Amino acid sequence: MKKLIYIIFLTLALIACEDVKKKNTASADLIITNAKVAVMDGKRTITEAIAVKDGKILKTGTNEEILVFASDNTKTINAEGKTIIPGLNDSHLHLTRGGRFFNAELRWDGVKSLKRALQMLKEQAARTPKGQWVRVIGGWSPFQFEEKRFPTPEEINEATGNVPTYVLFLYSRAWLNKAGLAALNINETTKAPDGSSFEKGADGKLTGVLLAEPNPTILYARIGALPPLTEAEMVNSTKQFYRELNSFGITSGIDAGGGGHKFPKDYAGTKVLADKGEMPIRLSYYLFPQNKGNEYEEFQNWIANNKVGHNGEIHLDHGYELEGGGEFLAWSAGDFENFLAPQPLLENRPTWREDLKKVIRLHVDSGWPFRIHATYGETIANMLDVIEEVNNETNGKLASKRWLFDHAETVKEKELQRIKALNGGIAIQARMAYAGEFFVERYGADKAKQAPPVRKMIDAGLPVGAGTDGTRVASYNPWPALYWLITGKTVGDFQLAETTNQLSREEALHLYTKGSAWISNEETVKGTLENGMFADFAILSDDYFTVPVAKINDIKSVLTVVDGNVVYGAQEYKALNPSLPEVIPDWSPVKYYGGYQNQ
Repeated sequence: MKKLIYIIFLTLALIACEDVKKKNTASADLIITNAKVAVMDGKRTITEAIAVKDGKILKTGTNEEILVFASDNTKTINAEGKTIIPGLNDSHLHLTRGGRFFNAELRWDGVKSLKRALQMLKEQAARTPKGQWVRVIGGWSPFQFEEKRFPTPEEINEATGNVPTYVLFLYSRAWLNKAGLAALNINETTKAPDGSSFEKGADGKLTGVLLAEPNPTILYARIGALPPLTEAEMVNSTKQFYRELNSFGITSGIDAGGGGHKFPKDYAGTKVLADKGEMPIRLSYYLFPQNKGNEYEEFQNWIANNKVGHNGEIHLDHGYELEGGGEFLAWSAGDFENFLAPQPLLENRPTWREDLKKVIRLHVDSGWPFRIHATYGETIANMLDVIEEVNNETNGKLASKRWLFDHAETVKEKELQRIKALNGGIAIQARMAYAGEFFVERYGADKAKQAPPVRKMIDAGLPVGAGTDGTRVASYNPWPALYWLITGKTVGDFQLAETTNQLSREEALHLYTKGSAWISNEETVKGTLENGMFADFAILSDDYFTVPVAKINDIKSVLTVVDGNVVYGAQEYKALNPSLPEVIPDWSPVKYYGGYQNQ
């Protein structure tokens, strides 16, 4: 009897579904069932299926509610109980520059021991052809190593021999081996830029260590002197890097420009993909001036010849577009975050106020959004004086535009209220996860407990976006950054933030999705899986919401979708992974190690 009742019930349900299908004109392109779908709406809805139509979320709901949108042309995927989240959006990631160099770089991101890192150097030196370099350009911390220390110049020289080698740690210091010093003609008489030095040993000889104290120009210059990839190699490199980002569930990134990275010349790798409609990630970018003392003229030229938000007719909607100026607006107002050196003071640079005000006023008058790099609370307070002046002089015009501070590790509560009053926001990054131990050494453990004061930012009602500041200052992997937001711990598992400055998993994910979308003025189109939002999401390898907290570091995506299309597939979804060209050149470290390491 029970079996008969079940059969009748099932038959009626199927008839009802068919009736709904007939009435429904919006059959889905893609349906994923049997999932744990974190919609990340205001109610923090969790449901089990999702339907996609024309690159947007058609509906989320139960399996039964969503399967009524299936047709013969619908691709259906079984998530087998796995968690789906909105695609991660890094609000401060140097994507175009990262793509430009990815194939040339040996990544120490995630490497567990210095012994292994040095072995990688040795292996890469053996395959690097004459005329090229071995280069490790940031993304690591000595505290991630079992040994908890930097490599020594002697260890680097022993590993690399006569192959020129450059190893960068944040924008704090770098190591050149003897062959690298010779290739760049650096000797004991070479003058370093102001605020930096070439370290010498007790014997007066160069050690190969380059120190930013705190001016990083000495580090930028050496990176810029290294041989570039060809255009074809850069395009390939960009494809490899964006696939790497997709593998972590990243579907959007906001590019903050960067020193030594000129627009539009150095954006070629990404521009080629955008022009061909091949972007696997949505990318917004800000323009970073390169000519110290001539920033105003640079911005005048860019503003006259570029339109904010313009991304061309053939580009993916919201796939490659200009957002505004920053993160540096004036080099004289630079606020370098080197915690191995004393805090830089603006008062030591007499023109900073005039330079900064002139550029901000240009942006406001032109209707351009802007973002400003600022690490220290004292710097932010001084800059806010200028910003408030511009707002008053333009009758509140500044406060009607999108603008924000980047970093803000030691911002004070008073300044949070001032930012709020001007409708500004803040983009925070996981720099403390990679340099927090050095911050504590210089400024003390108490100051680190609220650096940055993320909870106070949220409580103040400020828009806040999260990111990494990859690829040089921190790793581009978002999961150690999320772990840091949740636990307050560094990649070396050192406790920084106090309990009151730690976020729940939902709060941290919000900053990495809807929060970051605010930074690029896209919060109405992406950041949640609500109906009508962009169909950008990821099926995760593990349940972010319940996995033991330390395991958050190891999460990856097994299926990443952008604009309703699969851009990455792994494990049981590997067959759906789009084809990718072989890595070039043949000696590329990416060909042998990939990017992020787990060994």
